[in-house]
Amino acid sequence: MTNLQHFLSQMDHFIWGPPLLILLVGTGIYFTFSLGLLQFRYLPAALKMVFGRASSGENQGDVSSFAALCTALSATIGTGNIVGVATAIKLGGPGALFWMWFAAVFGMATKYAECLLAIKYRKKDDKGQMVGGPMYFLKYGVGSGFLATAFAVFAIGVAFFGIGTFPQVNAIVDASHISFGISREMTAAVLTVLVAVVTIGGIRWISSVASKVVPVMAAFYISACLFILVNQAEHLIPAIQLVIQSAFSSSAATGGFAGATIMLAIQSGVARGVFSNESGLGSAPMAAAAAKTDSCVRQGLISMTGTFFDTILICTMTGLALILTGAWQSDFSGAAMTTHAFTVGLNSGTTGPLLVSIGLIFFAFTTILGWNYYGERCVVFLFGTKGILPYKIIFIALIASGAFLHLELIWIIADIVNGLMAIPNLIGLILLRQVVITETKLYFSTKITDSNTETVSVSQSS
Repeated sequence: MTNLQHFLSQMDHFIWGPPLLILLVGTGIYFTFSLGLLQFRYLPAALKMVFGRASSGENQGDVSSFAALCTALSATIGTGNIVGVATAIKLGGPGALFWMWFAAVFGMATKYAECLLAIKYRKKDDKGQMVGGPMYFLKYGVGSGFLATAFAVFAIGVAFFGIGTFPQVNAIVDASHISFGISREMTAAVLTVLVAVVTIGGIRWISSVASKVVPVMAAFYISACLFILVNQAEHLIPAIQLVIQSAFSSSAATGGFAGATIMLAIQSGVARGVFSNESGLGSAPMAAAAAKTDSCVRQGLISMTGTFFDTILICTMTGLALILTGAWQSDFSGAAMTTHAFTVGLNSGTTGPLLVSIGLIFFAFTTILGWNYYGERCVVFLFGTKGILPYKIIFIALIASGAFLHLELIWIIADIVNGLMAIPNLIGLILLRQVVITETKLYFSTKITDSNTETVSVSQSS
């Protein structure tokens, strides 16, 4: 390990130590109970909103609520669902999957709160497009220009050096080379051109691509995972038991894995879970702010389903596939571990690797698009729309160069900037907690009143 890598690794462990983990999960726990277990009570209604038709009054925004959710999902459903889950289980054992679930369940409440605030405090830029996110509710809600600026700077760091570029590019070039024999240079060149073409069109192009690609790729990947789970159905209950037991055990339940401490399982599960679903990071609110909606609560409900789709569904599928096939005990790591799981689970020499590679390529590509937009929104906040073109030039240059960096160093850098980005966002959520609670109570009390009025009207007409 080089001196730079050692230094960054130490910084990573410090940032993702107990204080940030407690702040992340604690914020979700607070909103869960202060909002009356909202993510459990209203998840069915939220899912109905996602797939239902928008109301006629929803015209304040740039894209539909569904397109805004798909844009957010395009950024969250990425290498974290394939590489991140494998990395978490490799480090922390099967118990890491439990802590991913734990963080995701409470993270849904966090995602709801931050996306509600994004709509509440959104503005229009000088081109008439909606802009919002933590930098806006930190500035106009909390009244702290310092926290708003800090968030925007850290978020641009994530777009440039974290989730937005290097891990995704590295995953795409590796998958293309291993499965299709395409050179890294060729993949990097084609990827750079595709990203440039799509991102030039802004949110409407990005959301258009995302709303078409995200549902298809998610269904495609989930179907492949379900095939493995069905084939290994007799081992499914023992696998879930292993996940739960390992979450509270200082060593893995089987002898083939060098024992992992409980703290390492928690840290790996929560950190990789947050990397995947981004609850608490403050990224999804930037996409939510562009939604055509007349209700900040409604968009919050729609947005929180992103964590459900990302972690509770897709990450769970990957994790169980790794455990059921025994891939987590192999010598493989990252995408290679997931590829091995699919090869064993599908009982095919070539189909498994191809499925993982295709899924990884599409997942990673849409993540790049989503994070390009997030970084752009932060640039607009800091420098105005005149900063968009320089930002995109730098972003595209980083895409071209990201194919040639070392994987371990990439994940360390990504973790660091993710953690730094989360801190001001979480501070803002805590300081604006009463706004979230008040807006939520007002929305549901109005719904109840409207429902009672409708019932009375029907009774009188009868």
